[in-house]
Amino acid sequence: MTEPRLCVGFPGRLVLVGFGCIGQGLLPLILRHIDVNPAMITVVAADAAGRGVAEQAGVRLLTHVLRPANYCQILDPLVGHGDFLINVAVDVSSLALIGYARNRGALYLDTSIEPWPGGYDDPTLTPAARTNYALREQVLALRTASPGQPTAVLTHGANPGLVSHFVKRALLDLAAETGLTVSTPQRREEWAELARSLGVRTIHIAERDTQVSEFRRQTGEFVNTWSVDGFISEAQQPCELGWGSHERRLPKDGRRHRSGSQAAIYLRRAGCATRVRSWTPGGGPFHGFAITHGESISIADYLTVGRGEAPSYRPTVHYAYQPCDDALLSLHEFSARNYLRQERKRILLDDIAPGGIDELGVLLAGHARNAYWFGSQLGIDEARRLAPQNSATTLQVCAAALAAMIWAIENPARGVVEPDEMDFERVLQTCMPYLGRVIGAYTGWTPLHGRGRLFPEELDESDPWQFSNVRID
Repeated sequence: MTEPRLCVGFPGRLVLVGFGCIGQGLLPLILRHIDVNPAMITVVAADAAGRGVAEQAGVRLLTHVLRPANYCQILDPLVGHGDFLINVAVDVSSLALIGYARNRGALYLDTSIEPWPGGYDDPTLTPAARTNYALREQVLALRTASPGQPTAVLTHGANPGLVSHFVKRALLDLAAETGLTVSTPQRREEWAELARSLGVRTIHIAERDTQVSEFRRQTGEFVNTWSVDGFISEAQQPCELGWGSHERRLPKDGRRHRSGSQAAIYLRRAGCATRVRSWTPGGGPFHGFAITHGESISIADYLTVGRGEAPSYRPTVHYAYQPCDDALLSLHEFSARNYLRQERKRILLDDIAPGGIDELGVLLAGHARNAYWFGSQLGIDEARRLAPQNSATTLQVCAAALAAMIWAIENPARGVVEPDEMDFERVLQTCMPYLGRVIGAYTGWTPLHGRGRLFPEELDESDPWQFSNVRID
């Protein structure tokens, strides 16, 4: 493969907050695609575990744990007008850093909306207050009518982030396949009307990770192919999903929010305790976890026709995630411990055996062709050839973060921006060389297939894509 170089120049300083698997995987891509002197890059990390990677790249690493009382003092010498602040840390508030970057005249990017410590697991907070919906509403409130605010890109990793652009590509594929003549929509309302005209009832962010290590997980250890802390944080949040206009009844443990867009609901149970049925072309039908993710809310909101609790159209949107085998076992043990973290954690990277893939895409369902999956099938072997310091999972995230950085540099005065509001073709242009096999596949599978054969079930056979059919009780 010819080394891809979609380069853009950047004269300012880059500050990378967080240097776990995503920060370390992103750095070589930044140096490959963004024309910046390594001496202009500073990493601010909670520990020195990545110092060797930083030094090899010629990048300075400072060890600080950012907290509400000290983050301004630490960042002031590092971030100024025309610089770029990238937040890929856990437990470092997006809300705080977005406001800080704006005040300093700097660009901003994160891969998820993060709270300060306790925002995910403080038992004194209500479940509604611990949702991504609440975090998103707080950040969107930073939007202002004043033009020319520095660009702050929210939640732009693989998912949330890349999958929003997959949805747009899939909608255009569906339109072409069904004979619907449309030009590429330019506004949110046009994308929402396209989804409605196609009859898309639900969108699953459907992901299966088959990467394995030669060193199996041990009792009391949480193992994952990407951030352990990040996965644990989102796994214990309430399950969230964009709530579709076709849904006939709210789940018995479902709750609506009292303010905001009303595009999503939450369940009074953790995402790691909520399973759903979904499908990918490589693995076929599977049972995944409905882990809360920002794209479940933003995609549903973006594709809404009308507003509030009862719009004329909105798809149901949620994550359906089957992590790698050792992460799956780790998650079961974590749940059995009533969400108390294991004593040890390990991120799989160099010890991943050949052959596994991360299959990540969007399943658009309920339309005339039943269901259509579009996404990336990236193998660990190809990921290692394409970029250092990466697994298949982290490379999908890092490529999308890189693409968002390039887009922000090219569009520096757009204010607070979600992935759904960006130029999907420009983002995909940057990402594609790093995504392995990118395909679209139709399927006749529905959540009703094979049901009731061995045991009786209460099913809504008049509409396979009701969430009550998708959810596993």
